[in-house]
Amino acid sequence: MFFFKKKEDNRCFTYFRIAGDFNPDDITEKLGLKPYESWRIGDKRKNGSLFDFAAWHFGKCDIYNVDITEQMQETIKPLLDKIDILNQIREENDVSFYLEIVPYLYPNNDTPCLAPSLEIMDFCTATRTEIDIDLYID
Repeated sequence: MFFFKKKEDNRCFTYFRIAGDFNPDDITEKLGLKPYESWRIGDKRKNGSLFDFAAWHFGKCDIYNVDITEQMQETIKPLLDKIDILNQIREENDVSFYLEIVPYLYPNNDTPCLAPSLEIMDFCTATRTEIDIDLYID
């Protein structure tokens, strides 16, 4: 759910994504965390085509703050004590990790701060997590 006053207000969501060739149920079991969305290779998309990669999406935060660092922090907080497990998952599977940032911006609104904190960068470095920003300007 987005919290904004009018349609033209900026908004953003963040989440952690694992993508590659793996069984999402194994990731859920190893991390002890439930994704908000996942699929396997060969599962059907809404348009009827088949996924050619597996995905595990976790920690969606959509409470907008002009300092997106707070949203990123909220997303990775449950993962901070699971760095060893994440690295084991990466070593045992053909996967990539992403911290996804998806801002929707409108002209004439304050520009959000998309710079990650040192703690977020340390987590990303320790787990080889890429930061992916999907920016939308309306």
